[in-house]
Amino acid sequence: MNEAPLTLKSHRFRMEREADWRRLEEILDLVETGKRRELTDSEIIALPVLYRSALSSLSMARAISLDQSLISYLSSLATRAYFCVYGTRMHLMHRIARFFARDWPATVFGLWRETAVAGALVLAGVLAGFLFTQASPDWFYSFLPDGMTQGREPGATTAYLRQTLFEQHGPSGLAFFASILFSHNAQIAILAFALGFACGLPTAYLLFENGLSLGALLAVYADHGLGVDFMGWILIHGVTELFAVILAGAAGFRLGWTLVFPGEETRAVALARAGRTAAVVMIGVVVMLFCAGLLEGIARQLITNTLARYGIAALTAVVWFGFFYAYRGGRRVGA
Repeated sequence: MNEAPLTLKSHRFRMEREADWRRLEEILDLVETGKRRELTDSEIIALPVLYRSALSSLSMARAISLDQSLISYLSSLATRAYFCVYGTRMHLMHRIARFFARDWPATVFGLWRETAVAGALVLAGVLAGFLFTQASPDWFYSFLPDGMTQGREPGATTAYLRQTLFEQHGPSGLAFFASILFSHNAQIAILAFALGFACGLPTAYLLFENGLSLGALLAVYADHGLGVDFMGWILIHGVTELFAVILAGAAGFRLGWTLVFPGEETRAVALARAGRTAAVVMIGVVVMLFCAGLLEGIARQLITNTLARYGIAALTAVVWFGFFYAYRGGRRVGA
């Protein structure tokens, strides 16, 4: 007895609104098939209005318990319209181009305070490692565990240390060597980022510890008159590699700081926002580590002239700092 009135109500409901639904369907078909340019100005203006109308119809259909097929149709139509109105319409290549042209540099620029703190920790570690090792060579073994030095230690001869800086590897093994270094450096960066959840304190320790190791090695080479050559050997890839690790640490600091001081937002909302920022930085860090792996595994082995190594290091410094701060910084401040 109740089926007839329900069917009549559903039919009347459909008749009153079906024209708008059909028009919305036609517009969505054009958009979904890549024919957006065929849309007229009136259709573009009508799209959000028709979308809201479809949502209203769906809400009413559910409220008055109309037949399930109509509700399913309206739900599907509203979902399609939502992605058309609010969803991304950029192709993959456009998204990648936008990431490198705007998202990544702007996000790194926004983390300049955290980046400065991370960089200062690394430099402080380098200075401490250098001074302690010069004061007493025994400190060297506290900063660099056994098995990591490969003979680069206070007791090594000048000839051996010089050989480690200028020896050439066969080209067949360079690609594999670069892949190993990339994996190692990526692990360090990810760890520096992940430890940020512990209020950033372990991240600070890791950055300082890495600086200690570098400073201790510098002291060993400097004692043998090879300090300048050693820095050229390190910086040809180290500018990119250390900058990537510093940025990973900065992302970790942002998470740790937000966890402790969420501001006016709830801690969950603030962490979600910080997490999105950190994710953009870390995607870029992987790109930088890939570049550092190539420089370390290939360019550093093929280029044995110290002056040329410094030239490449200076070029990478100009490229990265210009990309993140000089160009983007100016646009952001002037915005």
